[in-house]
This record gives sequence, C-alpha cells and structure tokens, in this order.
Amino acid sequence: MNRKQIGAWALFDFANSSYSSVITTAVFPVYYAVEVVGGEGGDGERWLGYADSLAALIVALSVPLLGAIADRGGARKKFMMFYTFVCIAGVTMLTTLDAGMALRGLVLFVIAQVGFESAVVFYNAYLPDLAPPEKHGRVSGLGFGVGYLGSAIGLLVAFPLVDRLDLVWLTVAAFFLVFSLPAFLILPADRKTDMSIGAAARWGLVSFKTIVAEVWALREMRRFLFAFFFYIDAILTIIVFAGVVATQTFGFDREGTIVLFLIVQFSALTGAFALAKPTDRVGPKKVLTGVLLLWIVTCVGVYFVQDPQLFYVMAVIGGLGLGSAQAASRAFMASLIPKGRESEMFGFYALCGKSSSIIGPIVFGTTVDLAGGNQRPAFLAIAVLFVIGFVLLQRVSDPKAARGAAAA
Repeated sequence: MNRKQIGAWALFDFANSSYSSVITTAVFPVYYAVEVVGGEGGDGERWLGYADSLAALIVALSVPLLGAIADRGGARKKFMMFYTFVCIAGVTMLTTLDAGMALRGLVLFVIAQVGFESAVVFYNAYLPDLAPPEKHGRVSGLGFGVGYLGSAIGLLVAFPLVDRLDLVWLTVAAFFLVFSLPAFLILPADRKTDMSIGAAARWGLVSFKTIVAEVWALREMRRFLFAFFFYIDAILTIIVFAGVVATQTFGFDREGTIVLFLIVQFSALTGAFALAKPTDRVGPKKVLTGVLLLWIVTCVGVYFVQDPQLFYVMAVIGGLGLGSAQAASRAFMASLIPKGRESEMFGFYALCGKSSSIIGPIVFGTTVDLAGGNQRPAFLAIAVLFVIGFVLLQRVSDPKAARGAAAA
C-alpha cells in the first residue's frame, strides 16, 4: 500500500466533512427551517426534506452512468474535481441567502448537495485501488475517522461565528477547497483508456441498460445493495434532521446544537476507528449486523426520551453506530467490485443510497406534518427502515467468510 496516497485519500474525507457537519447536519438545516422558511407545524422540515430528496434524485439518476463513463474514459479524478468545485460554489452562494428566500435556499442547497455527493462517488472508487481486500476495513475506517475529525474541527471553527453565518459558509467552502488539494495532487492519475470521455459518454448512453443488467447479475452485490438501500436511507435521514430535532424537540439553541454535534463527531470517529480492524478480522457483515441493532435501539429510545441530557446519551450511541456503519458498508462494497469497474459500481452504491434518500426525508417530514409538528413519531418510522435493512443484510454472504473458506 502507498501510505502517501492513502493519507491524501483520507484527507479528502477530512476536507469534505466540514460540509457534511455544518451544512448538511448542524447549522444550515436549523437556519433554513427556522429562519429562512419560518412558521410552525413542520413547514421548514418539509421544505428541507424536499430539497434533500431532489438532490438525492439528481445524484441517483446521474452517478451510475457517470461512473461507467469515468471508468471507460479514464476520468475518475476529473469528475471528482468538477463536483468538488460545484459543491464549493453552492456553499459560497449561501452568503446571498436571507429570511423568506425559501426557494433560493432550496436551489443552493441542492447544488451544493449534488456536488458533494457526486464527488464522494469518485472518491470512494479509489478504495479498491489503494488497499487489498484484507485491509479495506482499516483504510475505510481511517477515511471516516479522519473525516469525523474534520467534522469536529469544522464545527469548532463555526461555533464562534454562529452570529455571522455568511462567514460560516465561506469558512466551510475554504476548508473544503484547501484540504482537498492533496487528493487532487497525490492520488493516482486517471488511467488512459482506448476511449475519450466523449466516446465513453456516447457508449454509456447507448449501453446503460446492459450496464444495469451486468450489476444485477452479481448476486451478492445485488443483495447487499438492497439491504444498503434501506438502512443507509435511515442513517442519512437522521443526519439531515438531527439538528432540527435537537432544536425544536429538545430545546437546544444554535450553540447547544453545535456542541451536541461536536460530541457526536467524536463518538463517530471512535466508532469508525474502533471497528475498523474488526471489520477486516470478522467481516463487515457481522459488524453491520451489530451496528444496525444499535441504531434500532437508538431510534426507539429517542421516541421515549424526554430529558435533553438523555438525548445527549442517545446521540452519542447513534454516533458510535454512524461512523462504523459507513466505514463497514464502504469496505463491504469494495470487496464485491470486479477490477476496473470501481467508479461504475460505486455509482450504483450511490444510486441505492441517494434513491433511498428520496424516501426517508419525505417519510420523516410527512410524519412530522401529520403529527402536527411532533417529531418523535418520525423516529419510529425510521426504525422500520433499519429493521428492513437488518433483515435483508442477513441474506448476503460475508466476503470475509468466503475468503476464509477458500483458504481452508
């Protein structure tokens, strides 16, 4: 393994995590729901759910094809850079947002979110190239662990600036830009292929049905992606709405919400690092099985918890499951990918993650709306998604077990 390349790869996770912690989770959702949209009865959550679902739909429909084009046209790094800059531009434009500009806020959030999520697809595709299968868990855990450290630092930087949100947005954009540069400079250059990007695009448009059929024929990947579809939907939905729940259900102010998410980032970092080696040792399926049980307990617990101090406890437990679930899922996916089709397959990984994310935010926002603004019942709806993902995961063969059987 090339340690320098792995370090640069992990640093990109560090860079983009300032966006995910500040824009996706802790600061922007509360600002958008409470100050930009305003009102009561779940209006802000509903608009935010629509924005997140629209971004997820765009990513879901585009990245499988773009991934196939990147593999055949040798353009993985080019796509990663392009979408990174799209995200940075969207965040920078948030400085033009003010109270009452709900539509503008929706559009800018969608632009930034599409850029962020699409860049991550091509970033993830480097994992099989950087590490052998028996090290996927450790390297994936390193990326998420360093990423959650970046999330914590992003929140620490944002904390003293919460009364000047324009500076918060600019700080996030600058953080993402500066710390992504090593990845663009050090990660392996795009491989030359016998297709230009234009030819690869034409091939992809004509052959996309065949590409889908080839993915469908990979039985274990198909089974894993179905399970991933449901449980990642639940996780991403909680990430989007956690800040709003902390503020409106448990009475946290903006500063208190940032402190809460700082604690969650460090618990997620702990989870990602602590379960990285076990993912390689016992296999990602066993790790994910335990983590999904932890998430189900957390969601049910939030429904019953009334004390804000107990909500801190539930948030820490959820954070432990957050980092480990994401790292183990990425390692699981990497172990199932045929050589030379990394961007394409991680495009379908994103397809499942983002198309499922169309469902979760709508379910959450609609449940809150039907409950007259009460956010607690929405967590029971999310728990159902975790249960479905848990059941489907049990049908997937563990790649660790299969390697062990072959070696014996």
